[in-house]
Amino acid sequence: MTIRIACLQLDIAFGDPAKNEQQAEQAVESAAKDGADIIVLPELWTTGYDLTRLDEIADEGAERAKALASRLAQTYGVHFVAGSVAKKTAAGVTNTMIVANRHGQIVGEYSKLHLFQLMDEHLYLQPGNEPGLFSLDGLPCAGVICYDIRFPEWIRAHALAGAEVLFVVAEWPLPRLHHWRTLLMARAIENQCYVVACNRAGRDPNNVFAGHSLIIDPWGEIIAEADEKPGILSADIDPSLVADVRARIPVFADRRPHDYEEAAKKFFKTY
Repeated sequence: MTIRIACLQLDIAFGDPAKNEQQAEQAVESAAKDGADIIVLPELWTTGYDLTRLDEIADEGAERAKALASRLAQTYGVHFVAGSVAKKTAAGVTNTMIVANRHGQIVGEYSKLHLFQLMDEHLYLQPGNEPGLFSLDGLPCAGVICYDIRFPEWIRAHALAGAEVLFVVAEWPLPRLHHWRTLLMARAIENQCYVVACNRAGRDPNNVFAGHSLIIDPWGEIIAEADEKPGILSADIDPSLVADVRARIPVFADRRPHDYEEAAKKFFKTY
């Protein structure tokens, strides 16, 4: 059975949650009418990278984002990987992904582990410390955020925990488009899973963003790719392909983690 995925590649209004929520609602409605089963938003889609104003515009406890995700998921009967938002907590602000199932239940929440210093995230955000695992109608999934894809050991940990579809939400800049495409294909190949990557389009006062949202199969083949403009990228995936690929090339069964640990010990003793 196939599943229709829709990535909403939005041009995010800088520091304007109300405008972005209105834009997202319209895009969700369009994707749902086109038959989407799972709808995905990009990173920090309510605020963009207006980091200096997070005290003013961040979402307290991500409650506003959760309520919106729940309502839209129920209204249209879709699973909703609601990108990530700036979540205000007592300990600071996190960059947090919200996931709602088609019944409107919040089934996933992941705060970005790796903060990107080139865009000053470490100055305004707190890192998360929990994995991004969740399930949609029994399909094991994981969610990560942008810079996380440069850390293959973090993605592998989710695959080892059973994830068959990796959702990536991002605000990836245009100058590093080659890295975006290459890293995502590599993560799909090495973990033998689907990668669904929703990037933003457009620009803010400091950056031009790459767009090029991607849906990649467990062989690393690109099923669908957007251009740099705002729009909706849709494609059908067949989750049964994951088990087939993993059976054909049994990477997980052939891993030798004990030997990796021993080699690392020897290396550090030598150097």
